[in-house]
Amino acid sequence: MIEFTPQFNSYKELLKYLEKVKVLKTEKIKLTFEKFDRKDFLPEEMKDFAYIDAPLPIGEDVGQTCSAPYVTVFLIELLNPEEGNKVLEVGFCSGWTTCILAELVGEKGRIYAFEIDEKVFNFGKENIKRYNYIEEGRIKLILGDGSKGLKNEAPFDRILVNAFTPEIPQVFIEELKDNGILVIPDYEGIWQVIKKGKEIIKNYYWGFVFGPLRST
Repeated sequence: MIEFTPQFNSYKELLKYLEKVKVLKTEKIKLTFEKFDRKDFLPEEMKDFAYIDAPLPIGEDVGQTCSAPYVTVFLIELLNPEEGNKVLEVGFCSGWTTCILAELVGEKGRIYAFEIDEKVFNFGKENIKRYNYIEEGRIKLILGDGSKGLKNEAPFDRILVNAFTPEIPQVFIEELKDNGILVIPDYEGIWQVIKKGKEIIKNYYWGFVFGPLRST
């Protein structure tokens, strides 16, 4: 049996905990998380552990994990997606974050989501297909290397990278719109990068661990 703490009996209890510890703060983000139960984005053998605030593997033969709910919420709060935003997501994994982003940006928004591993790509795609975001054009999934950005669709209002890099790749800053936000982890924490004209504002949040950003 896998044992982690804190753990809860329902998704509602998990979200209440994330509010209590003041990571889930924004009302629109809270309401959006309520629409997407974490259990629906996990493999069958992991569904019983869905309401544990810990990373979970998405399959023995895949070798990747679905981030802990605390971390997922923290990333999205830092990113602060707005209606109509164009978002680049690098490493969409289970698709949980991707669907939450798609709901937050609304019908006029667009999510371009990369996944480099084909098995992970197919797993996440099947989860996302349960909603109508792909069909309506709100989400575009890309099997490939997202570490070099997506020049033909840039610039982006928001960029979220779900894996660490030793340094912030310049390409992501270049592909941000003015007033855009980049959220990207390094070895020990998370950078929030805000582009204000020629000024680049960086905020750092220590104490998070991610897998490395893969490239070809």
